[in-house]
Amino acid sequence: MHDHSGASSTGSTADNPPGLTAAAELFRVLAAEVRLAIVLELVAAPRSVQELVGALGVRQPLVSQHLRVLRAARLVTAERRARERVYRLVDDHVRHIVADALEHAVGD
Repeated sequence: MHDHSGASSTGSTADNPPGLTAAAELFRVLAAEVRLAIVLELVAAPRSVQELVGALGVRQPLVSQHLRVLRAARLVTAERRARERVYRLVDDHVRHIVADALEHAVGD
């Protein structure tokens, strides 16, 4: 089969760039408004679940559910401090992605 896009063929069934599936999964995880809000809170500083509940005005079970998704995607990590868990972003890449998306959405 001839590739009309001008890209070289690697012989695979889908000539996708490396990481395309993982990037699509990242965008799927970040597609929820509450998860974006959590990421924005964690950009400012690490937060406990109760701090996130207070800042976002949503119920604790919902915050915990979204944190589980973010942890499963390895975007946030948690550490235990006394009787609570404190969440933080794993790295700055997520901050940049979310900031750029918000800047794009707001426009000029």
